Amino acid sequence: MTSLLAQIDSLGRFVTKNVEYTVRVFLMVYLSLRAAILDKAQGFRQIVGVLSSQIYFTGWQALPLISVLALGVGSVMILQSLSNLTLLGGTQMIGSFLIVMILREAGPLLVALVVIARSGTAVASEIGNMRANREIEALESMGINPLSFIVFPRVVGGVLSVLGLAFYFNAIALIGGFLVTRFFQDMSLTFYTDSLMKAFAKEDVLIFFLKNGFSGMIIFVVSCYQGLSVKRSPHEVPQVTTQAVVNSIIFVVIFNLMVSALFYLNQLRSLGVV
Repeated sequence: MTSLLAQIDSLGRFVTKNVEYTVRVFLMVYLSLRAAILDKAQGFRQIVGVLSSQIYFTGWQALPLISVLALGVGSVMILQSLSNLTLLGGTQMIGSFLIVMILREAGPLLVALVVIARSGTAVASEIGNMRANREIEALESMGINPLSFIVFPRVVGGVLSVLGLAFYFNAIALIGGFLVTRFFQDMSLTFYTDSLMKAFAKEDVLIFFLKNGFSGMIIFVVSCYQGLSVKRSPHEVPQVTTQAVVNSIIFVVIFNLMVSALFYLNQLRSLGVV
């Protein structure tokens, strides 16, 4: 009985801690959005400058890594799907297979992991060092709200960058992957593009914006929150950076899993299976 109560107590603390964390993160998002709209202490040009820098670092500088990753993933999936579908006599299904595997599932997760590794860690450590070095207090003393000057442009720039990187990843994986594997298979480009176009549905547009948009928001909101949670010492920066990576991965994976599960349950319901 004592062991059961201890487990219930532990579960309650875990749930309460995560609910409190989520509420604080949402509150920070609301306050940063409100400050960006209402607070006129910093000019629009300064916010656009921070936003542009974030897009340059997160989006533009990540293109070489995303290109290599997309070509590798696209080539492997095309070769694997062709070898298996040819044996089963279902080559015409290659478009549906690649749309599901690359555009709906692998693309959003891989892009999010790259952004977490490059930009999530950078944002958390940068803001953490600003907090430790009293730079945020200096901004506040000048009448500049750190939520609108630091958090808001990084979140917006991060979301736009993730959407752009996800679109680029899908294009390179689907088209570049086919061209790379052209020497190993004899499928015509016309048949391949027709198969992709027939498999592409309007729901894929919704899933693209939903998964990639919210993944970008999760990554940069969590990273900003963890960076701002530094109290006094620079020694806290590595700890909050690690926590930002862990929390971002957990939340992004859970969110992507929930979207996929709801989408396929809805498809099964429309087919009358469930």
